[in-house]
Amino acid sequence: MLQAHDDKTGIKPEPLVITRNFAAPRALVFKAWSSAENMKRWFCPECYTVPEAEIDFRPGGVCAICMRSPEGQDFWSRGEYIEIAPPDRLVFSGTVAVGGSPKFSTRTTVTFEDDGAGTRMSVHQAYEIFDEAFLFAVEGASEGWRTTLDKLEREVARIQAEGSVVHATFSIERIYDASPARVFHALSDQAVKARWFTGVDGYTVLECDMDVRPGGRERVKGRWASGVVATFDASYFDVVPNRRLVYAYEMQLDERKISVSLATMELKPEGAGTRLVMTEQGAFLDGYDDAGGREHGTGFMLDRLGASLKD
Repeated sequence: MLQAHDDKTGIKPEPLVITRNFAAPRALVFKAWSSAENMKRWFCPECYTVPEAEIDFRPGGVCAICMRSPEGQDFWSRGEYIEIAPPDRLVFSGTVAVGGSPKFSTRTTVTFEDDGAGTRMSVHQAYEIFDEAFLFAVEGASEGWRTTLDKLEREVARIQAEGSVVHATFSIERIYDASPARVFHALSDQAVKARWFTGVDGYTVLECDMDVRPGGRERVKGRWASGVVATFDASYFDVVPNRRLVYAYEMQLDERKISVSLATMELKPEGAGTRLVMTEQGAFLDGYDDAGGREHGTGFMLDRLGASLKD
């Protein structure tokens, strides 16, 4: 149903909602939205192409995409990224103009949810029409998005088949109102660490073993509510009580190895408390690019560590 508004706001049709399931992890599907190189391969309906795209993938960054029709006519959509929360949610705007005159605008919200070993992606697109001659763009949006997502499926499969390694490094700092000895104890004692490392809603521990010493191992295996089994398998290389931990670990989702990382935790006195500096260098394997999810998840766990120190 179309709702007429004044000349300033134009016409606002009902939003479009479409979902698609992908046999790939959320981070990989999210990756396909994150660069001009990826978007040029799939972000257009069947028979259209994307000859040019400018993607500055950050909140406030440019999102400009040129779709070329089979007749050779170019339609530029220019907007910006409003929200980027990998690998959960993406929001961006776009306005299509012809000859400098805006014809219609869109606001697109994409959500990514775990669905077993795959991803359920939902697209919600709201419209504002400034030129009624372009109502056809909305009326055909459902079919256009269907064929566009067919292309996205092929792009996701291509990324998976690349057999690539994507490198990522991050560093996170937290200050805790506890001594270095107490923080180190929370990092190295199995019973204490279980309070903040594995006690997460929707996660069931299947296996847990920990031996923090040079040459020691740590292994945690658990099942998420989606049914996916995640395995953390670590080896400790350097252990300096109350000062430092250095370890390497690999992560698996079900039977698939997704990453290998080298991590360092440094504990430094900060007044009466402790400054923890966590640095991780990761190699994400065979198309699995976590798009920042590992850094976000690590920060969440370090916040849980801080909360456990207050008990």
